[in-house]
Amino acid sequence: MEEKMESDKRIKRYNMLRGFKFKEAWMKVREVRYDDLVRWMYCPTDPSSLGVVRFLFGLLMLVDLPEERGGSDIDLRWGDPRDCHFPLFPILKNPGFPCMCLLYLAMWFGALGIMLGYKFRNCVLLFGVPYWYILLLDKSYWNNHSYLFGIVTILLLGSSANHFLSLDGYLDESKRNKHVPYWNYFILKYQFFMLYFLAGLKKTDMEWLEGYSMKNLGGHWVFLPFQLILSSDKIDYLVVHWFGFLLDLTIGFWMLVELTRPIAMLFCACFHLMNSRLFSIGMFPYVCLATMPLFCSESWPRRIQAVFTKNNLDPGPSSVCIYPQDENKAKKEVNGYFLERNVRWKHRLVVVLLIGHCGLQMFLPYSHFITKGYNNWTKGLYGYSWDMMVHSWDTILVVVKVVDNNSGREYFVDSGAWTQNDRWNKHADMCVQYAHCLKNNLLEESKLAEGSLQADAMSNYITSENISVYVDVWCSLNKRFQQRMYDPNYDLLQANWSPFKKVEWLMPVLSEYNHFRSTMNEISKEVYSWSNNSDVLFIADFPGMYLENFISEELRNVTLTVLEGEVVFEVEDQDTLQSLGATLRKGDHVPVETGVFHKVHTVSKAPSCYMYTFVRDASSEEEEVVRSYTMYSPFPLLEDVWNRARAFATMWEHIGGSFLFLLFGRPYHLRSKK
Repeated sequence: MEEKMESDKRIKRYNMLRGFKFKEAWMKVREVRYDDLVRWMYCPTDPSSLGVVRFLFGLLMLVDLPEERGGSDIDLRWGDPRDCHFPLFPILKNPGFPCMCLLYLAMWFGALGIMLGYKFRNCVLLFGVPYWYILLLDKSYWNNHSYLFGIVTILLLGSSANHFLSLDGYLDESKRNKHVPYWNYFILKYQFFMLYFLAGLKKTDMEWLEGYSMKNLGGHWVFLPFQLILSSDKIDYLVVHWFGFLLDLTIGFWMLVELTRPIAMLFCACFHLMNSRLFSIGMFPYVCLATMPLFCSESWPRRIQAVFTKNNLDPGPSSVCIYPQDENKAKKEVNGYFLERNVRWKHRLVVVLLIGHCGLQMFLPYSHFITKGYNNWTKGLYGYSWDMMVHSWDTILVVVKVVDNNSGREYFVDSGAWTQNDRWNKHADMCVQYAHCLKNNLLEESKLAEGSLQADAMSNYITSENISVYVDVWCSLNKRFQQRMYDPNYDLLQANWSPFKKVEWLMPVLSEYNHFRSTMNEISKEVYSWSNNSDVLFIADFPGMYLENFISEELRNVTLTVLEGEVVFEVEDQDTLQSLGATLRKGDHVPVETGVFHKVHTVSKAPSCYMYTFVRDASSEEEEVVRSYTMYSPFPLLEDVWNRARAFATMWEHIGGSFLFLLFGRPYHLRSKK
């Protein structure tokens, strides 16, 4: 009997576990847990720290607009309709100088509204929409901090950052000094925590840890205390690379802990101030300084305010927060508006979006296995990857060749023609965009030449649309040999490019010669010891290819030395117009004549490595003064203020000129590019 009763109990428990009641109970548990998270995200929090951060962010964006956003150079960036731009989406087009001036004007008023907290959400949109449009309009200007500023703008859009230190609070009592949901702080803290942490994770790359990413920084005046005990090379390796790696990787954790926060914020502040002097990165260090208080107690400004006033400064209840239940009522009326008591679907949706944003920010920096078309020697586009300063580039040569397939003529185009900077040539997708832009401009010039009826001039232009564009880029990544980046025989106008496919004309980095970097460093030190103007250039090339080079007459004592492989050195005799060649193997060297072209063919089965040693003419005194000022002068605060004031005035000159054009048809002035 007892056995039967025990068996019945087991069956009953089994049926209960597999039945609907168990599922219903489990769903309730899950719902309760999620709603607890929602309540935590919406719990009332002091608005003062968020208000101060909002004010500082808006102020810094006002300063940033004339500078890194290009407000002082609107005419140079957007004035010439023939200039090549590199939009992320082809549908985005340059609307022209007058319209771009209006967009910058909208951003300026938007940033001002963010700072003052006036019509807050409208001003965030007024700033954010043009900001993202201009950012997506040209990938060649992308930076990590440009992406960061855009993300912060989106996060501020849904926040209640105008509940403190704002005109909205002054004009509307329901917003004046009222609680804000905790998620307003959480999501911003998360974003800046990930900024540091992901930058640290990216620095686990051996290129960074072995000290090859950054160079020649140890002589800067910001490292004067370290220069007393360390050499310049040791400062580059230990302070710049290793200390930078450890700080980025751990500083977010130290600032989250109250016990370690003061010393962590001191190190972080010094780090950002040093970066502001070392690099030209605009407002990024200052934005990081302005957002550091997010990691402190939310009420820290109120404590400072309490020192100067005896009034009751405690924040009041707000309708945007969720308060504890009171007498089982969903809402409670206070001062004419209702306080939310229960979790609603809107609250749950916002928390889902926040969780989605957190997941997206963790995924995007490692999403390059999907967007293979944007992978080159480095993975992904610069911006959302957070690989800050991990890769250094040194480009010596960019050759753009246009071939008229009808006439067989070849034209060489200046790689700086119709471009704003040289970042495009490091990215295969931008090279394709440049090739098509170049074709359109050449066809337009050809048509203008036809219309001018100048028969002699026609020989300098293409004869049809049947052309090919080839790009040969020689650069060094992280102190390696200079080598070509793309197949120079690949027609970019016929490129088979897709965001989801590997770039088929990309040449691999010659990583098998990484060990040569220490040898190259030793050779460089020896060459530099010859004289103040001696220099060396290291080059590697692939089998079956050749480098055609022209040595300027400003150089003296030029010598080619083979370090690895086998090459044929070929130079054209000016008297007989015949090519004379000599085979060179490892250790061989040959003097190089200046003022004429020569070719270096790689004939070995493996890539060749060789170097040019030479002596430059004496550097100009002006260049030496600029270098000395940059490396050794104290804070150039007065110069910074003057340059920013001048940039601000120039931006408003452009905006004023565009208004006169739109209203009265008065022609505007565009500066010529130097």
